Amino acid sequence: MTHHLIIGNGVAGTTAAENIRKHAGKDPITILSSEHIPFYYRIRLNDLIAGTIDEKSIIARKDSWYREKDITLKLSTRVTGVDVKSSAVHTGDTGVIPYDRLLIATGSHPFVPPIPGAQLPTVHTLHTFADALAIKGKGGKAKNIVIIGGGLLGLETAASMRTFGGAITVVEFLPRLLPRQLDASGGKRLEKMLGGLLGVTFKIGTGVAEIRKNTVLLDSGESLPADLVIISAGVRPDLSLARALHLDCDRGIIVDDHMQTSSPNIYAAGDVAQFEKTVYGIWPAAQEQGRSAGENMAGVTATYAGTTMANILKVAGVALASAGEIDVDGQHEVLVDEDKQVYRKLVFRGNHLIGCILLGDTTGYPAALRAITQKEEIPSPEIFRDKLRADRGKS
Repeated sequence: MTHHLIIGNGVAGTTAAENIRKHAGKDPITILSSEHIPFYYRIRLNDLIAGTIDEKSIIARKDSWYREKDITLKLSTRVTGVDVKSSAVHTGDTGVIPYDRLLIATGSHPFVPPIPGAQLPTVHTLHTFADALAIKGKGGKAKNIVIIGGGLLGLETAASMRTFGGAITVVEFLPRLLPRQLDASGGKRLEKMLGGLLGVTFKIGTGVAEIRKNTVLLDSGESLPADLVIISAGVRPDLSLARALHLDCDRGIIVDDHMQTSSPNIYAAGDVAQFEKTVYGIWPAAQEQGRSAGENMAGVTATYAGTTMANILKVAGVALASAGEIDVDGQHEVLVDEDKQVYRKLVFRGNHLIGCILLGDTTGYPAALRAITQKEEIPSPEIFRDKLRADRGKS
């Protein structure tokens, strides 16, 4: 039998284990996790902070699931090294664990910019279950909360922190909110929407010069009161183990279309992996990569062809869907519909839809995403836009 060892118990690692078990019969499967709870919905940490779900509800796979799948899960386990020659992983608590095939699914860690004062006890990041509990514990005492980063996580954190009643300010270095999902016009529109709905103050296009005990000093010279600071400046792949193994890395661990690394019998998937120069950092990609890695580890040839960058979310009642090429630099043909509550942008290359932004009304998003991912031939951009308009009118 082949022993499959997975380092990381997020969506990529868990999906891989599930697919190994599906195809590899009774092969032993072991998952190592540095956290103290089983696989949970990381994307719902803000719901935990806001109190809309409890600590039990955030668990995606209970202990019984691992028993039913005959998967050994070792929690609170720290990997100290890997010996490739002997095919064994060394841990701080459980000693040496041999493997035949190894999957690195260690995910990412929060990026903390080199801001003076970023290590103060009033400063937090939100990435793990423990982080969420720490922020929740301090939120009720905070009168002034500053969130550094106007990306998806930063805005969701701002929405969840409203529960505590403190004044909230979001600082974004780039000239718009959600820089990965929105263009300049969409960012401005979202800023106005959220300012009214959340009661949040936005400081856009400025960085943070220093964090002090009760103050955040901006590059502009403005001083913001702050007794709780949350840094939401993105994440970086956790490459510590990969570098120790001398795997080929760029921004992430470089993998082929079977999710195999530069070392035989070692695979990588999820936020730590880089496929064709892209580190996706989104749940659907981690799930698809985990499935492909698991099948290949189990001896079933599965080819990963990439994932369309797509997001659909709702912050304080504002719906947003964004996918593909959003044409921030104005290089493509676009059609835009907008009014006070809605901003809808379709991006075309010839007779193909290559991207979209649907802000305020996401009607038609499934049809748009299908056209993008399946590279559907479109008679004309105007006809496609009019069809989405008609769908919106029916909703």
